[in-house]
Amino acid sequence: MAGSERLICSADALVEAGRGVRFEIEWRGERLPAFAVRFGGVVRAYLNRCGHQPMELDWRAGEFFDREGRRLLCSTHGASYAPDTGSCVDGPCNGTGLRRLRVEERGGQVYCWGPDDG
Repeated sequence: MAGSERLICSADALVEAGRGVRFEIEWRGERLPAFAVRFGGVVRAYLNRCGHQPMELDWRAGEFFDREGRRLLCSTHGASYAPDTGSCVDGPCNGTGLRRLRVEERGGQVYCWGPDDG
């Protein structure tokens, strides 16, 4: 992905603290699962990989939020993450957060460039 944007979805596909949109990115020679959600009115995207163990978070495709819509939750071990930063909040993630992706909402669409740290 180095430097090129990728269309992920239409902006209206992401509702506040609702279902996420799954997609894949290429990073360091691998195709990895990722997801985008809307929280605090802003689109956020992360690799779909728990900080505790490299497992996907969603318990059903696109279901990332807890019941209250306040945290992203790993369905396997219960690690929870702040939706706005990806930081570990509670559980077995032991301070290891989610890997953020660079995203932009523009012209009614959501685009991704890959991991925030390159």
